[in-house]
Amino acid sequence: MISRRNIRVKVMQTIYTVSTLEMDIKNSEAQKILQKHIDESRSLFVYLIYFLTEVIRYAEKDAHQKASKHLPTAEDLSINTKIAGNELLWKILEDPALKEQFASDKPELSTDKELIKKVYLKLKETSEYKTYISSSAREKKEEGKIIEFILNDLMLANELFVSHIEENFSNWDDDGEMVIQLLAGYLQKPGSINFNQLMSKDKVDFAKSLLETVLDKNDMLQEIIKPKLKNWDPERIAVLDMIMMKMGVSEFLFFETIPPKVTINEYIDLAKDYSTQQSGQFVNGILDNIHKELVLQGKMQKVEYKKG
Repeated sequence: MISRRNIRVKVMQTIYTVSTLEMDIKNSEAQKILQKHIDESRSLFVYLIYFLTEVIRYAEKDAHQKASKHLPTAEDLSINTKIAGNELLWKILEDPALKEQFASDKPELSTDKELIKKVYLKLKETSEYKTYISSSAREKKEEGKIIEFILNDLMLANELFVSHIEENFSNWDDDGEMVIQLLAGYLQKPGSINFNQLMSKDKVDFAKSLLETVLDKNDMLQEIIKPKLKNWDPERIAVLDMIMMKMGVSEFLFFETIPPKVTINEYIDLAKDYSTQQSGQFVNGILDNIHKELVLQGKMQKVEYKKG
């Protein structure tokens, strides 16, 4: 499932997009931008599954092409296609939810067929593959092991593949680790994921509410933050730093289930990853000071924000 960290990143990116538009954006339009970011996570997830299955199925294509030669050799006619019948592969391909997603996303349109071929040919040269096809038996453990090997050693550890993903999915740096974890879980239990609900209801509500709160309470949040900036000109502070501080203060005031310490730590990490080298320390200092002041003023009731 999509983590709260990833949700914060998507909300941050949405607010940044809204801030760059030279027009007033309605909340419903901002929510559509947020949904697009969420949908990108699913598209990346679906594409990784598709590419993986295409590499495995290439054995049949390879065998067909070699056998179709004008004068095929004995080697051409004896290509081992055991992997194309991999039992885990077909559990994946027979997943109705995945079939529906393939039809909707059309991952084949983004696929580099030559890269699929290269990964398959590299697979054929590995000792892991040769060991796998040396036995005609189909053991569940070995069926899963060879697919995990292709994913981890021939795709994710392959610079060409990673470059291909980066070119086609701008969210790879943001979502890659999370999506790989999702995929690892899916390989253990194909058919276990609802691709249209990669976020639980409480996380969907959190994402929508955090976005709405920051946008609707923007002026109030700005006024809380400004006095803590001291010699800093608000106009010269990194845009993402200001957005993250507003998100943090929103969580302090309106999200009762999130401990302030968790909020501060989350935005320190995000500032380090997404803004300047000094941003982590800067955001930490500002949010910590604001939190202490809100506590002293008795304003940390954590009342859920309701739009009036």
